Amino acid sequence: MSRIGNNPVAIPEGITVDINDNIVTVKGKLGELSQEFSDVTMKVEDAKVIVERSSDKKEEKSKHGLYRALVHNMIEGVTKGWSKELELVGVGYRASNQGQKLDLALGFSHNIILDIAPEVKVETVSEKGKNPIIKLTSHDKQLVGQVAAKIRDFRRPEPYKGKGIKFVGEILRRKAGKSA
Repeated sequence: MSRIGNNPVAIPEGITVDINDNIVTVKGKLGELSQEFSDVTMKVEDAKVIVERSSDKKEEKSKHGLYRALVHNMIEGVTKGWSKELELVGVGYRASNQGQKLDLALGFSHNIILDIAPEVKVETVSEKGKNPIIKLTSHDKQLVGQVAAKIRDFRRPEPYKGKGIKFVGEILRRKAGKSA
């Protein structure tokens, strides 16, 4: 069993962590994040966040590691930020953006126009001879993952030719076609 919850989370310089009424708030140069927590206690000591549980119940043990990981991701998000890259694989698949509007041409009769949350910065890269790439960056890891998953759901990669929207570096299990 993992004991990740026992590790304290170091707070870098320039980051402030406030804990009030079961809500932890992290402020940094890239933004501010807050998370509600229950069944555990959090405290800030010597530039470290310490997460403790009161008993060894299964529910408290699982939340112990969960909230420690969430606080760690929040601190890393407001210092460095999080990013995901999606690759469009397929003939005629294109992506472009005007501000926070993402325009996807994925082989359907109409283009898909998606409004991206203002906290997420979107950028599209189209080079000749290479697949188009969508870059998503934000200080909120959950939001970046959620937006990336929503974009990927428009055209998931299929196992025969590999066409669709996939994460950069994702390895797909390929299937053999019909055998003659």
